[in-house]
Amino acid sequence: MFRFAWLPVALLIVGCSEPAGETRREQQSIDLAGTQSARVHLAMGAGELMVGSGASTLVEAEFTYNLDRLKPTVEHHTSGGETDVAISQTETGSFNFGNVVSRWDLRLNNGVPLDVIAKLGAGEAHMNLGDLTLRRLDVGIGAGEVHVDLRGMPKRSYGVEIKGGVGETVVYLPRTVGISATAAGGIGSITMNGLEKRGERWINTGHESDPVQITLDVKGGIGEITVHAQ
Repeated sequence: MFRFAWLPVALLIVGCSEPAGETRREQQSIDLAGTQSARVHLAMGAGELMVGSGASTLVEAEFTYNLDRLKPTVEHHTSGGETDVAISQTETGSFNFGNVVSRWDLRLNNGVPLDVIAKLGAGEAHMNLGDLTLRRLDVGIGAGEVHVDLRGMPKRSYGVEIKGGVGETVVYLPRTVGISATAAGGIGSITMNGLEKRGERWINTGHESDPVQITLDVKGGIGEITVHAQ
């Protein structure tokens, strides 16, 4: 399993004397060869992250950046049919966002069972994952705006863990399956819309016995977390 060193968010939001260079775009893909399931680790210290579905390979990626140290590292290996993918910024340091371009556009394969583990620093993330075959989703949030859209027609149950940070996080869940959600911690706000509170959990009423269940665990931070079931 890949492990990442994670920089404190405070280091990402101060000025830097390094001038921005020419904007570069690079495309990479990871083949499906031998892959029966996969774990995709994303560690983005700063910038804009877009994740969606529809890749014909395991992963299709385009990276846009204008500082050498924001060039992402892509690693992967397959063993016993399980592929580990790690995409990370090896060094972010500190810089002025006004002069920096750092964007990842990723597409993942719909049919391969996936664990998606994202560690996000400062910036903005839009993750449209409802058409994927998820086994598990873990999102750790630093500072910024994060939207996670899981609406779709999942064919298998999976778990979701959201660890809040600073800023705004919005999660969309499908009303067509069972949902069991818990939320606690932090000094920010956590709001559940479209779910019924039962004891310590929020439930998608009428779908308690559905064969497909999404289990959501929200751990609050300083910012605002809103969950919509629709």
